[in-house]
Amino acid sequence: MQLNPHQSAETQQPRRLTTRRGFAALELALVLPILGMILMGLMEFGMLMYARTSVVQACRQGARAASLAGVPNEQIEFEIRNVLPPALQQGLQVEVTGGEFTGDVVTVTLGVPMAAASPDLLWPIGYSLDGRYLISETSMIKE
Repeated sequence: MQLNPHQSAETQQPRRLTTRRGFAALELALVLPILGMILMGLMEFGMLMYARTSVVQACRQGARAASLAGVPNEQIEFEIRNVLPPALQQGLQVEVTGGEFTGDVVTVTLGVPMAAASPDLLWPIGYSLDGRYLISETSMIKE
């Protein structure tokens, strides 16, 4: 690039360097909300997966109790509540079906609201946890 010797030092700078000012701030402003939503989604997903493992474990424990002879439904729910963390016990739904006699299949179904397991972080993009449940079902043979 040839420079005119009569130009001042300020005007001798190539123009393309000064036209890129502010692009980094603009790119950050466009990308940061997307990265924030991805981070919040990963955090919410992780919390829900942790809660899911607790719900499955509690359902299995309830089914073990239900498979024993002469165990009332109150005892089954007590066993489930012993496994679940206190936060997941809010809105807990337990259903025990079948299994009157030895050899019958007894099924325990457990439902916990997702809102009890994780804060509703993705509602700004239209995904809400309200009215959704983590559900686990375990069947065992009655002893």
